[in-house]
Amino acid sequence: MSSLSQQILRTDASGMPLEWINFRQVARLQILDMIAYVCGEPLFTLHGGFNMRNRRRSAIEVHSIIATHGNHRLRESYTPPLNNRTLFQRDDHLCMYCGQRFGHRELSRDHVTPLSQGGRNNWTNVVTACTRCNNHKAGRTPEQAGMELLAIPFSPTHAEYIYLQGRNILADQMAFLRSHFPRTSPLRGRRLAQR
Repeated sequence: MSSLSQQILRTDASGMPLEWINFRQVARLQILDMIAYVCGEPLFTLHGGFNMRNRRRSAIEVHSIIATHGNHRLRESYTPPLNNRTLFQRDDHLCMYCGQRFGHRELSRDHVTPLSQGGRNNWTNVVTACTRCNNHKAGRTPEQAGMELLAIPFSPTHAEYIYLQGRNILADQMAFLRSHFPRTSPLRGRRLAQR
């Protein structure tokens, strides 16, 4: 993977993870003097043009984690948006009924308590299911279908959600994010994987 395509973790000044950004966004934040500090490993240096007066070439060193000025408070009741890509990441691409790992195209969102039975479309009522298991379960609960749910669905915190959105997360970025996970997070034990 080209180092220019590496995602950079942006935090607020207090160190709260906010989002993944690219090197262009880092350069813009640097030019606007919005970077409070950097941490993590230096990834590469961006070189710009030469200053007419002092003949020096501009350079911006891009680190894997940058903190920007300001604190961004999340509401206590914050719930990350639900989408299939992040749901499948939460469940590690495992069908929560048969336990097998599948590719994105072979997976689907299953409502533990079906919508037709009053279930909701939220993190704590959805799991990843292979198409076969989801079709077998149909509009029934796991108990009604005689199926066992392998894990209890959970709503990720903001830091967990940032992790789930990441691609090619570096070791220092993972350590930083893990430090913001709840102690009981099922994602704490997750091995670093190329995604």
